[in-house]
Amino acid sequence: MAAEKRRQAILEILQQAERAVSAGYLAERFSVSRQIIVGDVALLRAGGADISATPRGYVIVKAAAGLIRKVPCRHSAAGMEAELNAIVDHGCTVQDVIVEHPIYGQLTGSLHLSSRYDVQQFLRRCRESEARPLSDLTGGIHLHTLSCPDEAAWRRVQEALQTLGVLLEG
Repeated sequence: MAAEKRRQAILEILQQAERAVSAGYLAERFSVSRQIIVGDVALLRAGGADISATPRGYVIVKAAAGLIRKVPCRHSAAGMEAELNAIVDHGCTVQDVIVEHPIYGQLTGSLHLSSRYDVQQFLRRCRESEARPLSDLTGGIHLHTLSCPDEAAWRRVQEALQTLGVLLEG
Protein backbone atom coordinates (compact mmCIF):
# COMPACT_ATOMS: atom_id res chain seq x y z
CA MET A 1 0.00 0.00 0.00
CA ALA A 2 1.31 3.43 -0.90
CA ALA A 3 2.20 5.70 2.00
CA GLU A 4 -0.47 8.30 1.19
CA LYS A 5 -3.19 5.64 1.00
CA ARG A 6 -1.98 4.16 4.30
CA ARG A 7 -2.14 7.57 5.98
CA GLN A 8 -5.66 8.11 4.67
CA ALA A 9 -6.67 4.67 5.98
CA ILE A 10 -5.12 5.47 9.39
CA LEU A 11 -7.10 8.70 9.53
CA GLU A 12 -10.33 6.85 8.69
CA ILE A 13 -9.67 4.22 11.38
CA LEU A 14 -9.08 6.93 13.98
CA GLN A 15 -12.17 8.87 12.93
CA GLN A 16 -14.35 5.79 13.33
CA ALA A 17 -12.75 4.43 16.51
CA GLU A 18 -14.62 4.58 19.80
CA ARG A 19 -11.40 4.12 21.77
CA ALA A 20 -7.71 4.86 21.39
CA VAL A 21 -5.91 2.90 18.67
CA SER A 22 -2.35 1.82 19.43
CA ALA A 23 0.54 2.34 17.04
CA GLY A 24 1.30 -1.37 17.44
CA TYR A 25 -2.17 -2.31 16.19
CA LEU A 26 -1.85 0.04 13.20
CA ALA A 27 1.63 -1.28 12.40
CA GLU A 28 0.37 -4.85 12.39
CA ARG A 29 -2.70 -3.94 10.35
CA PHE A 30 -0.61 -2.27 7.62
CA SER A 31 2.42 -4.59 7.87
CA VAL A 32 4.84 -1.78 8.66
CA SER A 33 6.92 -0.88 11.68
CA ARG A 34 5.58 1.07 14.63
CA GLN A 35 8.04 3.84 13.73
CA ILE A 36 6.47 4.16 10.26
CA ILE A 37 3.08 4.65 11.95
CA VAL A 38 4.54 7.31 14.29
CA GLY A 39 5.86 9.12 11.22
CA ASP A 40 2.52 8.77 9.41
CA VAL A 41 0.69 10.28 12.38
CA ALA A 42 3.19 13.15 12.52
CA LEU A 43 2.53 13.87 8.84
CA LEU A 44 -1.23 13.67 9.37
CA ARG A 45 -0.93 16.15 12.24
CA ALA A 46 1.21 18.46 10.11
CA GLY A 47 -1.56 18.30 7.51
CA GLY A 48 -4.11 19.51 10.04
CA ALA A 49 -5.54 16.30 11.51
CA ASP A 50 -6.39 16.76 15.21
CA ILE A 51 -4.82 13.52 16.44
CA SER A 52 -3.84 13.21 20.09
CA ALA A 53 -1.50 10.61 21.55
CA THR A 54 -2.81 9.16 24.79
CA PRO A 55 -1.32 6.52 27.08
CA ARG A 56 -3.46 3.94 25.25
CA GLY A 57 -2.87 5.09 21.68
CA TYR A 58 -4.05 7.64 19.16
CA VAL A 59 -7.43 9.36 19.20
CA ILE A 60 -9.20 12.05 17.29
CA VAL A 61 -10.89 14.04 19.99
CA LYS A 62 -14.55 14.39 19.22
CA ALA A 63 -16.65 17.19 20.64
CA ALA A 64 -17.48 16.17 24.19
CA ALA A 65 -21.08 15.88 25.22
CA GLY A 66 -22.01 17.61 28.45
CA LEU A 67 -19.90 20.08 30.36
CA ILE A 68 -16.21 20.83 30.04
CA ARG A 69 -14.68 21.98 33.33
CA LYS A 70 -11.18 22.51 34.69
CA VAL A 71 -10.35 21.44 38.22
CA PRO A 72 -7.22 22.56 40.10
CA CYS A 73 -5.58 19.90 42.26
CA ARG A 74 -2.52 19.37 44.39
CA HIS A 75 -1.15 16.06 45.62
CA SER A 76 1.94 13.90 45.55
CA ALA A 77 2.40 11.09 43.04
CA ALA A 78 0.98 8.75 45.70
CA GLY A 79 -2.36 10.59 45.54
CA MET A 80 -2.79 10.25 41.78
CA GLU A 81 -4.78 7.00 41.79
CA ALA A 82 -7.31 8.18 44.38
CA GLU A 83 -7.74 11.49 42.54
CA LEU A 84 -8.31 9.91 39.12
CA ASN A 85 -10.65 7.23 40.51
CA ALA A 86 -12.70 9.88 42.31
CA ILE A 87 -13.23 11.67 39.01
CA VAL A 88 -14.18 8.65 36.89
CA ASP A 89 -16.30 7.14 39.68
CA HIS A 90 -18.56 10.19 39.49
CA GLY A 91 -19.15 9.86 35.76
CA CYS A 92 -16.62 12.31 34.38
CA THR A 93 -13.76 11.77 31.93
CA VAL A 94 -10.28 13.10 32.62
CA GLN A 95 -9.34 14.61 29.26
CA ASP A 96 -5.88 15.86 30.20
CA VAL A 97 -3.47 17.14 32.81
CA ILE A 98 -2.02 20.66 32.60
CA VAL A 99 0.94 22.16 34.45
CA GLU A 100 2.56 25.57 34.24
CA HIS A 101 6.30 25.12 33.63
CA PRO A 102 8.62 28.05 34.46
CA ILE A 103 10.50 27.75 31.14
CA TYR A 104 8.10 26.14 28.67
CA GLY A 105 4.82 27.63 29.89
CA GLN A 106 1.77 25.44 29.78
CA LEU A 107 2.43 21.73 29.29
CA THR A 108 -0.53 19.47 28.58
CA GLY A 109 -0.66 15.69 28.62
CA SER A 110 -3.60 13.89 27.01
CA LEU A 111 -5.18 11.27 29.25
CA HIS A 112 -8.76 10.44 28.15
CA LEU A 113 -9.53 8.32 31.22
CA SER A 114 -13.19 7.35 31.62
CA SER A 115 -13.16 4.32 33.92
CA ARG A 116 -11.24 2.61 36.70
CA TYR A 117 -9.88 0.24 34.05
CA ASP A 118 -8.47 3.21 32.12
CA VAL A 119 -6.95 4.59 35.34
CA GLN A 120 -5.34 1.23 36.17
CA GLN A 121 -3.89 0.92 32.66
CA PHE A 122 -2.48 4.46 32.88
CA LEU A 123 -0.91 3.76 36.29
CA ARG A 124 0.53 0.46 35.03
CA ARG A 125 2.20 2.28 32.13
CA CYS A 126 3.59 4.86 34.56
CA ARG A 127 5.11 2.10 36.70
CA GLU A 128 6.47 0.11 33.78
CA SER A 129 8.10 3.13 32.16
CA GLU A 130 9.24 4.59 35.48
CA ALA A 131 7.75 7.88 34.25
CA ARG A 132 6.94 10.63 36.70
CA PRO A 133 3.69 12.59 36.47
CA LEU A 134 3.81 16.11 35.02
CA SER A 135 2.65 17.46 38.37
CA ASP A 136 6.06 16.52 39.82
CA LEU A 137 7.39 19.56 37.91
CA THR A 138 5.14 21.91 39.90
CA GLY A 139 5.16 20.56 43.43
CA GLY A 140 1.99 18.57 42.73
CA ILE A 141 -0.08 21.52 41.45
CA HIS A 142 -1.95 20.80 38.23
CA LEU A 143 -5.24 21.19 36.38
CA HIS A 144 -7.39 18.55 34.79
CA THR A 145 -9.82 19.21 31.98
CA LEU A 146 -12.92 17.14 32.68
CA SER A 147 -15.83 16.18 30.51
CA CYS A 148 -18.87 15.78 32.76
CA PRO A 149 -22.32 14.57 31.72
CA ASP A 150 -24.05 17.25 33.78
CA GLU A 151 -23.70 19.80 36.56
CA ALA A 152 -24.55 17.22 39.25
CA ALA A 153 -21.60 15.03 38.22
CA TRP A 154 -19.31 18.08 38.29
CA ARG A 155 -20.43 18.92 41.84
CA ARG A 156 -19.93 15.31 42.96
CA VAL A 157 -16.36 15.36 41.61
CA GLN A 158 -15.58 18.62 43.39
CA GLU A 159 -16.94 17.23 46.68
CA ALA A 160 -15.01 13.97 46.30
CA LEU A 161 -11.75 15.80 45.55
CA GLN A 162 -12.31 18.12 48.48
CA THR A 163 -12.91 15.13 50.77
CA LEU A 164 -9.64 13.61 49.54
CA GLY A 165 -7.87 16.87 50.31
CA VAL A 166 -6.57 17.28 46.74
CA LEU A 167 -8.85 20.07 45.50
CA LEU A 168 -6.78 23.25 45.30
CA GLU A 169 -8.87 26.06 46.74
CA GLY A 170 -8.42 29.74 47.46
